[in-house]
Amino acid sequence: MTRVDFYILSDVDLDARMRFACRIAYKALTGGQHIHIHTSSTQHQKALDQLMWEYPEHQFLPHACIDNNADQHDLPVYIGCDSPLDHFDQILINLDNTVPGFFGRFDRVVEIVVDAVKTEGRDKYKYYRDRGYPLFHHNMDDWDD
Repeated sequence: MTRVDFYILSDVDLDARMRFACRIAYKALTGGQHIHIHTSSTQHQKALDQLMWEYPEHQFLPHACIDNNADQHDLPVYIGCDSPLDHFDQILINLDNTVPGFFGRFDRVVEIVVDAVKTEGRDKYKYYRDRGYPLFHHNMDDWDD
């Protein structure tokens, strides 16, 4: 069954959410995992793509956007606002404000909550809980040092 991890950041803005997604992706990448980062729009997808070239500092996240013919590459990180590639089923980092219908095919789902999306975070928590998924809660204070 899919494990769902909620990371609660003390930050207010959505930019912190994207930076934390980069950190989680980098950590999973160093562990040999494949990651799909689900965004709410192509605009957010492009913003995250740009951020991954700069953050985390002094690190490199090999990635591609799904709409850039990414399925022709063998990269560990893909960003998309639609369905993930067929062979990706390890880690889903969900940056959308809703739970995507395909989440259950992943081994692990990461939800990142900041003040700007606290209500949506509660709704997602309730959604997963009501369906019996194992939930884990992580308070992340001072994570961006």
